[in-house]
Amino acid sequence: MQYRKDRKGNELSVLGYGCMRFTRKGSGIDIDKAEKELMYAVQSGVNYLDTAYIYPGSEAAVGEILSRNHCREKVFLATKLPHYMIKSIEGVEKIFKEELRRLQTDYIDYYLMHMLTDTDTWEKLKKIGITEWIESKLKSGAIRNIGFSYHGHTEMFQKLIDVYDWDFCQIQYNYMDEHSQAGRAGLKYAAGKGIPVIIMEPLRGGRLVDLLPRGAKRLFEQDKLGRTPAELAFRWLYNQPEVTCVLSGMNSMEMIEENIKTAEKGKAGHFGEEDDALVEAVKAEIQKTVKVGCTGCGYCMPCPRGVDIPVTFRCYNEMYSETKSGARKEYLQCTAFRQNQSSASLCIECGKCESHCPQQIEIRKELKNAVRELETLPYKVARKGIALFKLW
Repeated sequence: MQYRKDRKGNELSVLGYGCMRFTRKGSGIDIDKAEKELMYAVQSGVNYLDTAYIYPGSEAAVGEILSRNHCREKVFLATKLPHYMIKSIEGVEKIFKEELRRLQTDYIDYYLMHMLTDTDTWEKLKKIGITEWIESKLKSGAIRNIGFSYHGHTEMFQKLIDVYDWDFCQIQYNYMDEHSQAGRAGLKYAAGKGIPVIIMEPLRGGRLVDLLPRGAKRLFEQDKLGRTPAELAFRWLYNQPEVTCVLSGMNSMEMIEENIKTAEKGKAGHFGEEDDALVEAVKAEIQKTVKVGCTGCGYCMPCPRGVDIPVTFRCYNEMYSETKSGARKEYLQCTAFRQNQSSASLCIECGKCESHCPQQIEIRKELKNAVRELETLPYKVARKGIALFKLW
């Protein structure tokens, strides 16, 4: 196993265990199967475990497995505060205590503000006293490192990096999101400030393996070097020295064994020309299914009405390159879970965006198409509920 250091000198395994996708059995988690898989990973050198308050049964399962095997001190434990469910600092404390109880521990190594969407949300948290609460937990040792996870575009990510002295951050990043979400520019920005970056969705929830278009699958079938889709995606990430740890939601021994094998060689600079060529060929096959030729450059922004145009088009494209349900979920996360919502339906067709688009996209027309596909009745109901209960 390869390891990379955080800003305090802790050595994190380049492969982290994402505990959201434990196999379920009946109404709960198959704890015995999860224990077998998680402990195999830990014994193989994986030492960063990621869970969250809102992952059903995950925190409790992780706590039980670590307790059974007496190995809490051997791992770095990360979990998240669902700030969008909280109205007061008392609520923050209540949830934190519940997480400690579930995890059967008295401290969290890496604690994240879950899905911190924008600076307005951070200002809201500051007003209820979040910075004072964080400082008290850091001082007492109940929290060892503080960070945030993020879904959104590069510019806002960079702003969030600068609003607080974070110990680490977590972003969605893979070879298809190289220039969307926080992107390579966001990764380098955080790393340039000495902030370790944890990567989530390296395979886009498995889509860069299981849901590749036929043309991309054929490339791997014909590959003389025998590279697999998962291996290529992880090695692409490990090749970048700014990446600290890559999370994988593993739930089979086959998956764990393959990922550990790849992580054992996970050094920066080991990605060759043949690897780059295969990545570009696979991306080209995926992009054949693209509906809108948006590169995520952001020249169309800011929208006078607050529409997040790059995010809208990314999710619209994902409906056809990946899955409709996954794309709609991501769209909801990125546009509705924020104080100032950024839904495409807010567009008033002023045309300002089109005058700046280097791809000469008919943005107003395509936004209408995206609204029809993305803003279905469930989305509208959820958006109203988020606004009503101020879940952001």
